Amino acid sequence: MSIDLANKRILVFIVAYNAEKTIAGVLSRIPAELRRPGVEVLVIDDFSKDQTFQAGLQFHADGLPVTMLRTPENQGYGGNQKLGYRYAIEHGFDIVALVHGDGQYAPEKLPDLLGPLLAGEADAVFGSRMLAKGDALKGGMPLYKWIGNQVLTAFQNWLLGTRLSEFHSGYRLYSVPALRRIPFERNSNDFHFDTEIIVQFVLRGLRIRELPIPTFYGDEICHVNGLKYAGDVVKTMLGCRIHQLGVFFDRRFDLDPEPGDAPAANLKLGYPSSHSIAVELARPGSRLLLWADAPELIEVLARKGACVSLAQSGTMPPDPSHFDQIFLLDTIEHHPAPEQFVENLRAATTRARPEVVITTANVAFLATRLMLLIGRFNYNRRGILDLTHCRLFTFKSLRALMHQAGYKILETRGIPAPFPKALGDCPISRWLLRLNSLLIAIAPGLFAYQILLRVKAQPTVKNLLAETIDTSAELRQKIEKA
Repeated sequence: MSIDLANKRILVFIVAYNAEKTIAGVLSRIPAELRRPGVEVLVIDDFSKDQTFQAGLQFHADGLPVTMLRTPENQGYGGNQKLGYRYAIEHGFDIVALVHGDGQYAPEKLPDLLGPLLAGEADAVFGSRMLAKGDALKGGMPLYKWIGNQVLTAFQNWLLGTRLSEFHSGYRLYSVPALRRIPFERNSNDFHFDTEIIVQFVLRGLRIRELPIPTFYGDEICHVNGLKYAGDVVKTMLGCRIHQLGVFFDRRFDLDPEPGDAPAANLKLGYPSSHSIAVELARPGSRLLLWADAPELIEVLARKGACVSLAQSGTMPPDPSHFDQIFLLDTIEHHPAPEQFVENLRAATTRARPEVVITTANVAFLATRLMLLIGRFNYNRRGILDLTHCRLFTFKSLRALMHQAGYKILETRGIPAPFPKALGDCPISRWLLRLNSLLIAIAPGLFAYQILLRVKAQPTVKNLLAETIDTSAELRQKIEKA
């Protein structure tokens, strides 16, 4: 197959370990179409115990520039890939094609696999042995590996919402600009690096294309411990999902927003949440001051009949005394000095006694306690341990804060975890909501994901003294008139 390189620089990257007998054969099988300017070959010998490096140095072929490198110590399969991808980035390549030095993946298929990348139709192309599942067995894949491949792939597709035919092929081609957009250097040095990089591509929204490749199992030595690999894959996938739910934090899957990304929708309605309860508590005709991480809530509250003003985060409006209700929704935890803030708010309302509704995360939630039990306390981009949280509260500590700041506690509620936001609006998330709500009724401190307090601001002593003087004067006048 002839291909148009379209002025692209392509790196054929061969990972090699104890490949003395096979490396020359793999290099010689690189198709003639790729033996042209703009294509280079990089072989990284991962501190082999044999003469792999020397065998690579002795190979020569016209039109095929080969760079041989040898690691100073063994980096592992994933660690070797990190070096190759970093090399591709720093040397200005457009595409990097991963080939194995043991000959298990046919270099002859490179022109076919390059096609979607050269056409701009994909950010990664995987050679799949499972697009025609029977061919893998015919090619010598052991039955137990075939079954394991299918089971793990089905599990991974389910958790990621993908439809890949195979997660476990080592024949991969990547767009180098796409590699720049993911934190692949945070990944494992072990064999499940391949799973982690797929997860990162999916989370980043990058395009993955699969094309069929032949299956070949010869007399090469397999360095993969199958049971350990399967366990690592399962742990990686579960870790990714738990990270997405905001329970545990994992930097491998913590992808920074990119320029132009739309901000995530924060509105939580249609199920018990801080926002839906705020809408429930808003009174028609009320003059309402809103601090919230979801400005779009203004429109919803206005439809309820409230006259809503949005306060700037961390700042006090000039005169909050004319408001009937004040909502501090999921914001008090962002204040470095919440005690001073609520005291200032109380003082600023002068003699008025507005109702204040406060919601915040419950740090004593079961998931956080379990993290502590296993020795973990990781912050995340969202959830109870949000990276931007300055202060964390329990029911008792939040009630004590408001009481000592001069507020009367009117109502305390526990709010369940936002399962529909995390899992989608489905029967499972609705069932979990009902279960969580039932458990909150039994032990709110343990099972409430968030705390809601409805309190009433009491006048300060200064304001109360002024009110006492004024009302006494009014009373004196009435008595004198009588």
